[in-house]
Amino acid sequence: MVKLIVGGAGSGKTKTIIELVNAAVKDEKGSVVCITKGDKLRFDISRDARLVNISEYAVSSYDGLLGFLCGIHAGNYDITHIYIDGLYKVAGVKDPSQAESFLDKLNAFADTHTVKFTVSLSEDDAAVTEGMKKYA
Repeated sequence: MVKLIVGGAGSGKTKTIIELVNAAVKDEKGSVVCITKGDKLRFDISRDARLVNISEYAVSSYDGLLGFLCGIHAGNYDITHIYIDGLYKVAGVKDPSQAESFLDKLNAFADTHTVKFTVSLSEDDAAVTEGMKKYA
């Protein structure tokens, strides 16, 4: 399952991600991972969640990000939820059509491996593709 949180800059997406991660750590039985660009959430995310700064890794495309996520899951099958704060920043590419394709692949992975994904996307509602809307 993939859930997409969409809004413009400053609309509270990161705050929502922080709240969701911290709640998931308390409620879920497995491991929780939060992926962001930079370490600004270091003091906001519970230390019981794994916070990953994507800047420390050579990820610069949606295919690279998908491979990275598959690798994280392969290293720990106990992961129940992965949060991605700022998809365009994390992937390094701001292209709605590529993001839509990525979300479809991510959803297929989620269904196969029983892991949930929550992804925030800094985008105006008008620019969100029809394919992305099914995840919102």
